[in-house]
Amino acid sequence: MPYEWLPSSSEGDRLHLWPYRSLPRRGFVWFVGGTAALIAVPLLTVIGSPVLWGLLPFLCLAIAFLWWALQRSYRDGEILEDLQLTDSRITLTRHGPRGTRREWEANPYWVRIALHTTGGPVPHYLTLQGGPREVELGAFLTPEERQALARDLTLRLATRR
Repeated sequence: MPYEWLPSSSEGDRLHLWPYRSLPRRGFVWFVGGTAALIAVPLLTVIGSPVLWGLLPFLCLAIAFLWWALQRSYRDGEILEDLQLTDSRITLTRHGPRGTRREWEANPYWVRIALHTTGGPVPHYLTLQGGPREVELGAFLTPEERQALARDLTLRLATRR
């Protein structure tokens, strides 16, 4: 699952959430290399002719665009949500792409976990209610993962009250 509870410490419980990556970095290299090799196969028939020099720039641009698009996807997916739960404070820090950072904190006694089955932007929309505003948790998780996280978080929150 793309979330894990870190071992409990004197500071409290800590949860890390991150988006699922269907194409890891190693697979990225293989995919771009394989695409370049497959694009090069038709070029074998035009080696030594002026047609090669007419096609080569466009094929190189296609590979460069593929590389750029996948790199952009990786940068946009660099999200980490860090939830720290202590007896007196619950803190959620969201580290977003391109260095953005947002924080939310509240007293865990007053925090309520809301799992909206309908009406949210995604099915089983998970929010934390309490403190100054309601915040979303794990928007990038699947509906099943959000349900499991809601159960886990409810149990951990109940032990802290």
